[in-house]
Amino acid sequence: MKIGLLHSLLRKDEKLLIDEFNAIKGVELVMIDDREITFTLGKDKFDIDVLVERCINHSRALHGLRLFEAAGVKCVNSYSVATICGDKLLTSIALAEHNVPQPEVRVAFTEESALKAIEEMGYPVVLKPAVGSWGRLLSKINDRDAAEAILEHKTILGSYHHSIFYIQKYVEKKGRDIRSFVVGDECIAAIYRNSPHWITNTARGGIATNCPVTDELRDISLRAAKAVGGGIVAIDIFETENGLMVNEVNYTMEYKNSIHTTGVNIPKKMVEYILRVAEEK
Repeated sequence: MKIGLLHSLLRKDEKLLIDEFNAIKGVELVMIDDREITFTLGKDKFDIDVLVERCINHSRALHGLRLFEAAGVKCVNSYSVATICGDKLLTSIALAEHNVPQPEVRVAFTEESALKAIEEMGYPVVLKPAVGSWGRLLSKINDRDAAEAILEHKTILGSYHHSIFYIQKYVEKKGRDIRSFVVGDECIAAIYRNSPHWITNTARGGIATNCPVTDELRDISLRAAKAVGGGIVAIDIFETENGLMVNEVNYTMEYKNSIHTTGVNIPKKMVEYILRVAEEK
């Protein structure tokens, strides 16, 4: 069996995944560097049973998946999942369509309508780029003065991604949120991400501790994964007075800091699922 690994720089996450693949007899891992590969539309043929996407750059991941699928290659995750999870607005729509609890979200296309939406929602709110990761370019807006300034900056200085105003009601996390890991139809593990800052991403200094996978957590995690199309995803979840709510869904999940924390061999679980996908007819 041949497994293609589409990658950029090889981080610890990818190296752990590679080690798990190399430990299995009968599996050949084909390394595909997204900085070197080229495609010829309509003529590409790839001698692999499934492609595993581990790119750092969202655009390369998204277009690479579409090109491989066009050539008849099964991908983990699929282009559809990457498209939805790579755009917070599309993720929120998918969650809403599947009745998965999430904080209030409003979307506006102009400064004026965005300011109106923010005022109607009530402060504080969080303004996010629809496309982005690692907790970057988030703005917690506490009053009208801040709203006017941030909206103007996004309009004048931002790329076209910033011309869509994705506005989420701020959730008081009391210093932590949850990230759960879903592989196929199983919620395999979860962590708390603890930080005195309102942004708790581990990429921004959040500290990971183990989070028990309760029935409630398992249920909302699997429902969120199903809403975006399934596969291997990480779910960011808020604890609220009204129960758990999904914040975001990540399709190229990072897990290096969560293996020891949870006691779960996450890359091994991923490899077992990928091999099952490769064997499916």
